[in-house]
Amino acid sequence: MTRREIRDSAFKLVFEQLLRDDDINELYDIAEEIEEITVNDDVKSLVEGTIAHREEIDSIISGYSKSRSIARISKLNLAILRIAIYESLYEEKTPMNAAISEAIQLSRTYAFKEDTSFINGLLGAFSRDRQKEESSNA
Repeated sequence: MTRREIRDSAFKLVFEQLLRDDDINELYDIAEEIEEITVNDDVKSLVEGTIAHREEIDSIISGYSKSRSIARISKLNLAILRIAIYESLYEEKTPMNAAISEAIQLSRTYAFKEDTSFINGLLGAFSRDRQKEESSNA
């Protein structure tokens, strides 16, 4: 699987869990049964990492979302944002700009045009602040 395919499958599972609030292992089983979402170790790692850091990630999203509280962000957009921020913070092999670019691509595929602008703006501000932090710590 390509990194994009892994991310797409992980997005679908994270989104599905937001909708159903089921145990993630149950969602893996369902995905494998219907054979529409590929579930492998890479997908599980991305999904489980995103879920494990959900509170921290949601706090970051809340800090950058000036116009919407986290409860008002659509579950689809929230899934995209969570994965992008998780990858930016914890996936050392994925550069932040790649994680953001892929999040924008996911939003273009699954979300409304206005949502893509929202996601791009939030992740852009997050990225700029992280780069400033890294520059001042260097």
